[in-house]
Amino acid sequence: MAETDQDQKTEAPTGKRQAEAQDRGQVARAPEIQAVFTMGAVLAMLAFTGRTCTQRLSEYAVRIFTTFPDLASHKETMAAQLGEAMVLLAPILLPVLGACAAAAMLAGGMQGGFHIASKAVGLHWERLNPKAGFERHFSKDILIRFGLDLLKVIAIGGVLYLGARTLLLDPLFSAPIESAYLGQFLNRATIEFFSRMLVVLSIIAALSYGYQKFKTNRELRMTKQEVKDEHRNAEGDMKTKAAQRRLARRLLQKQMLSAVPTADVIITNPTHFAVALKYERGKDAAPVILAKGEDRFARRLRELAAEHGVPVVENKPVARLLYALGRVGETIPPELYQASAEILALVYRTHRYYFHRLRSRRLEHAA
Repeated sequence: MAETDQDQKTEAPTGKRQAEAQDRGQVARAPEIQAVFTMGAVLAMLAFTGRTCTQRLSEYAVRIFTTFPDLASHKETMAAQLGEAMVLLAPILLPVLGACAAAAMLAGGMQGGFHIASKAVGLHWERLNPKAGFERHFSKDILIRFGLDLLKVIAIGGVLYLGARTLLLDPLFSAPIESAYLGQFLNRATIEFFSRMLVVLSIIAALSYGYQKFKTNRELRMTKQEVKDEHRNAEGDMKTKAAQRRLARRLLQKQMLSAVPTADVIITNPTHFAVALKYERGKDAAPVILAKGEDRFARRLRELAAEHGVPVVENKPVARLLYALGRVGETIPPELYQASAEILALVYRTHRYYFHRLRSRRLEHAA
């Protein structure tokens, strides 16, 4: 039955389904990638600091070996030697450990898209289902993981064997050498081993991640009906949001139309744009935009202004700028202070009769 359901899922997962899977933490992850990144970080640190570290270790080894016959073995001496070794090793190991931690986090973030799986946190009772657990432990996926693990063991064992055969030919194992050469040998041997293992594990990590990506995409596949249902729901959400925007726009237009009778002036383009301004001395820091509109709504603003005797002034550049830069309910942009002040001054001189009635009209509007 499960195979039949899976066979019906022939459609690629949608963006919404993939986002939900990310929230659940259901993404392709290969532990080998973290191992590769960590090993690469160790190799990089050794390449940058290996020479200095081996020199310090060699000097410490020479000092220990030369003073070893005269070293008294008692509690205080051993504690001092241990402290000296820790002081020597800390600057060597801490950068490597820090680089490993950063590399592991980077590898995990890259695989998960640096996305926090919010729904993956918490107790999931379905994971305690014995049947599901049995299916997880005895499935095709387990066989493939076993094959990859076996491949890792064989590859790493082969690299170690071939590397050991090469390194056994070093003069260190066949002729007397200086003690300082031991540090150089360890540095070279470590870099060679890590380099070979990095190459092998990178190939295995690529295979593992490819399989996990294929497996995850296959699990997220959808049936044709699921795709249709999701599109239908998305269209319904879009229609709802569009209806909400239309309602908000109508409410704003109604509010703007009701405010036109209390405006000081309507500035027009003259036909394309119309902007209504008001300025109450002692109350407003600058002229306030009561309403604005273009084309049909601009014509409605002009008609309403004519009904209530609101002065109308034609000024194409100011009208365009006020419409483009201004917001309803806010003061005009500072760069238009001078131009608006000149228009208002003109209106105050030529329409004094209108402003005698405007104060009482504003009181009625506020009530």
